[in-house]
Amino acid sequence: MRRTFLTLLLLSAAPAQADSLMPSAALADTQLPDARQEEQATALMETLRCLVCQGQSIADSNAEMAGDMRALVRRRIAAGEKPDDIRTWLIARYGNWVSYDPPLDAVTWPLWAMPVLLIAAGLYLARGRFRRRGR
Repeated sequence: MRRTFLTLLLLSAAPAQADSLMPSAALADTQLPDARQEEQATALMETLRCLVCQGQSIADSNAEMAGDMRALVRRRIAAGEKPDDIRTWLIARYGNWVSYDPPLDAVTWPLWAMPVLLIAAGLYLARGRFRRRGR
């Protein structure tokens, strides 16, 4: 009984140990002093996907990796780099998946075409149903 309880206790503590004990990056949760630069950084961070959470932007995520990416974005913008250049660098490093707005290319065109194809198929099926019902 004691072993089972200890095992369950250790297993439930495992997610709490997922983040490291290192302090967060310097600019992960600190805004830039220049309001215009912070606005640029925030706008960019909201368009970048957290690599750990996958469903959140780095602006919304509490993951350590997202904090590191927020700090990187703020550092580069404070250094005078343009948001588009930072986005290009991050896409080159992590792939198109890091962006919530992937470009249209040979790999992503089915994602862009699928909604149109599904709507067309739905209209075709509905047309057939209404045509039968009218007879």
